[in-house]
Amino acid sequence: MENGKLGAKTRDSLAYLYERHYTWNTNLEVQDDSVTIACLPVKDCYNTLYKGDRVVVAEFAIHPADSVDSVWVKLAHSQEVQGWLREKDMMRAFVPTDSISQAIYLFSDTHASYFIVIFALFVAVWLFRAFRRRQLQMVCFNDIDSVYPLLLCLLLAFSATVYESMQVFVPETWQHFYFNPTLSPFKVPFVLSVFLMSLWLFVIVLLAVLDDLFRLLSPAAAVFYLLGLASCCIFCYFFFILTTQIYIGYLFIAVFVWVFLRKLRSSLAASRYRCGNCGQKIGAKGICPHCGAINE
Repeated sequence: MENGKLGAKTRDSLAYLYERHYTWNTNLEVQDDSVTIACLPVKDCYNTLYKGDRVVVAEFAIHPADSVDSVWVKLAHSQEVQGWLREKDMMRAFVPTDSISQAIYLFSDTHASYFIVIFALFVAVWLFRAFRRRQLQMVCFNDIDSVYPLLLCLLLAFSATVYESMQVFVPETWQHFYFNPTLSPFKVPFVLSVFLMSLWLFVIVLLAVLDDLFRLLSPAAAVFYLLGLASCCIFCYFFFILTTQIYIGYLFIAVFVWVFLRKLRSSLAASRYRCGNCGQKIGAKGICPHCGAINE
């Protein structure tokens, strides 16, 4: 700080943080197998970085004559290993070292594989159990007496819709979050706050689902139900990601909310009371259908 004002380098750093979402001393990690950086201004001199190597942003330079990318970034791996790279190549080959940024990158890069594995496992177990018992409980079909599983799917569908909306309408907001992640839904842009709050609600509802499942079902049935629920959630995620890209996802999310509200209303109407003897939900006073006790 100079005379109570920000120094020139600090001002430039804040400007780069606002425009490009990263700045000096931003820590990055190599994700490609190898990356070559140029030891400018020395010609034909290069350093090679390998997957897992960590670097720090040391300097920026603008080359207007470069038709590929005018912005170059200097990266420092150590005092001896430093070099320049086009910003476009840096964004492709590096990921921030923050654990949240790494999780975002990992999920974005491998979620299709996870979906295929979980879905295949669900189908295999479903076929086995359906063959053995001819009976199956899953979300919306022969469901348990709880609205939480459907609410969990709705929250993931809503989160996917908000996420894709940011990608379509305000990609800069998501890119800034990627380089400067936070789990707090406060003091962030409104759309990002809504997204983060939906994720926190997802965690809370998941705990409620687990409580209901292991109270209403046997451990084996609960685990199987969770597997089916995971497949439903993943399907909702992909479905709403794809449909939001072509704008009809907003119609589907509205229909989903309507379906959930109908189930919530019917669930409340069917379970206005609890049996004083066994504690199970009952629709009206009188004889409990579960234990036969009389409730007045």
